[in-house]
Amino acid sequence: MAFIDYYKILGVSKSATDKEIKTAYRKLARKYHPDLNPDNKEAEQKFKEINEANEVLSIAEKRKKYDKYGKDWKHGDEYEKAQQQQRRQSRQQSSQQGFSNEEYSDFFESMFGGGGSSYHQSQSPKFKGQDYNAELHLHLKDVYTTQKQVLTVNGKKIRLTIPAGVENGQLIKIKGKGGLGINNGPNGDLYIKFIVDNHTEFKREGDNLYKNVNLDLYTSILGGEITVDTFNGKVKLKITPETKNESKVKLKGKGFPMYKQEGKFGDLIITFHIVMPADLSEKELELFRELQKIKEDE
Repeated sequence: MAFIDYYKILGVSKSATDKEIKTAYRKLARKYHPDLNPDNKEAEQKFKEINEANEVLSIAEKRKKYDKYGKDWKHGDEYEKAQQQQRRQSRQQSSQQGFSNEEYSDFFESMFGGGGSSYHQSQSPKFKGQDYNAELHLHLKDVYTTQKQVLTVNGKKIRLTIPAGVENGQLIKIKGKGGLGINNGPNGDLYIKFIVDNHTEFKREGDNLYKNVNLDLYTSILGGEITVDTFNGKVKLKITPETKNESKVKLKGKGFPMYKQEGKFGDLIITFHIVMPADLSEKELELFRELQKIKEDE
């Protein structure tokens, strides 16, 4: 595996501070981000290299091992452990075999390539592929029932089952559907954010739906029966006499489907708004005057 100069990739010196490394990474990540360079394989590869370099140089312990062991920095612990072991053995064996500590050290380094630069040379580091993010825009009526859709992400079609009850802003992860892993590392993941637009007369809060219903003055006073639209049909609703303005009634199970809970629904809460009559006839006004007089005489 060829040596990769992470400092050169980020365009900083070996003496760069953590802040300088962070600034350089952010600048390059923005420049080569796949969202700004669609279908650009060169930019995609550059973005992976930048992330790999930042992953190593932004963490003090990793950076220290990289500076010491170069491309074999991931095997630094193994090498240091082997060095400690050989020192212990050298002290025990030097008197028996006639080797000095210096001679034993030279012998060890000749086996491991002098300072570990070729230690486990055939092994290449594996890196997880890039995570992808996407938005899926739906209407409220679309998520009232479970549906299937086919999404195209980076030229690949992904079949997706969208359970009823998905909420606006909800984020789901599809494992392994992101970018390809490097050196047989695991693929990245795909994160989908649902944007649910509501152009209905209903307000949604979780699994419950809310709706305002106008009620004429006469029905609110005398009671009666009205027909109300729910999200999936009409229902007849009895109005009790002397129903007050802003009073509420709950229709159990007439709300929105509960996410991944087959057959379970929230409630529909109706708020009554009493509408005052307008353009009254002279006879209607006279009847109201009589009612007023009756109340005054009580």
